[in-house]
Amino acid sequence: MKAVGYQKPLSLDLAESLQDIQLPDPVAGGRDLLVEVRAISVNPVDYKIRLGRTPPAGQWQVLGWDASGVVRAVGSEVTLFKPGDRVWYAGDIVRQGSNAQLQLVDERIVGHMPEKLGFAEAAALPLTAITAWELLFERLGLVPGKRPSEVRLLIVGAAGGVGSILTQLARRLTSATIIGTASRPETQGWVHDLGAHHVIDHTRSLVEELRRIGVPDVTHIASLTNTQEHFAELAEIIAPQGRLGLIDDPEVPLDIIKLKAKSVSLHWELMFTRSLFKTADMLAQHQLLDEVAALVDAGAIRSTLGEHFGSINAYNLKRAHALLESGKARGKIVLEDF
Repeated sequence: MKAVGYQKPLSLDLAESLQDIQLPDPVAGGRDLLVEVRAISVNPVDYKIRLGRTPPAGQWQVLGWDASGVVRAVGSEVTLFKPGDRVWYAGDIVRQGSNAQLQLVDERIVGHMPEKLGFAEAAALPLTAITAWELLFERLGLVPGKRPSEVRLLIVGAAGGVGSILTQLARRLTSATIIGTASRPETQGWVHDLGAHHVIDHTRSLVEELRRIGVPDVTHIASLTNTQEHFAELAEIIAPQGRLGLIDDPEVPLDIIKLKAKSVSLHWELMFTRSLFKTADMLAQHQLLDEVAALVDAGAIRSTLGEHFGSINAYNLKRAHALLESGKARGKIVLEDF
């Protein structure tokens, strides 16, 4: 099968950083599906793994943790899918990824693809949808429903991949007042279109930006990027007994003592936790992906595809990694077919 991989962590200016390669076709067993990959999207985790993980000597690392495709074969213990099913998923961070024509993935972290989306549009959603759903409902504790609410949710980095779906989920499924951050006119317009009630500029003082829109504080914060830069202000603007959730990787320790006086709780979200530790509730990701698919088919949630970079190959994946590393991506970058 065709695939894109690397053998050493290298910067993108080096030819060996990502290469077009040939690998043996994998074989499904147990609860695995063998999926014929039709489209993928690229996430920050892709370039972070590329720069930080060295595969065993002589072996290839295949990246990619977002895909849509068709089930070609199933393992002997599979009960949720059959060959021919259209599926979407984000995969497992310790297994070979979706930058390949064929991929093995545990059925418990796979969902049925929305009927109304093509493969490219669908591939933009799984990783960010899982992350957003788990962060919003399982970590921050928001409750779906449209009853009147005093919840004021600040989403830092609302124009990115996770922010784009988190904003939609919060607006469609809760009664929270949603405040998204974005710094450029085009990304501010994007966040408004996705459903944010207010958009503020995270390159300015968050305290002053909230004051500008007449919001005294926020009860919940989803910090999706640059948490270390904003942490002091986040501690200042969060309400007593609020909840602060984050997904990024601060390069310096956070001074969490700043949260103590207000009894603020801090929550990490990593969507790979369930598959990484084979938790008893792994099936929850299958279930939430099916729920999101139903929301998409009902017109409540739209794909966050931002740019289509063409075919799945080393050249186009390097372009996608470069844009993500620049921090200027809007929505998701998708590639389709080999």
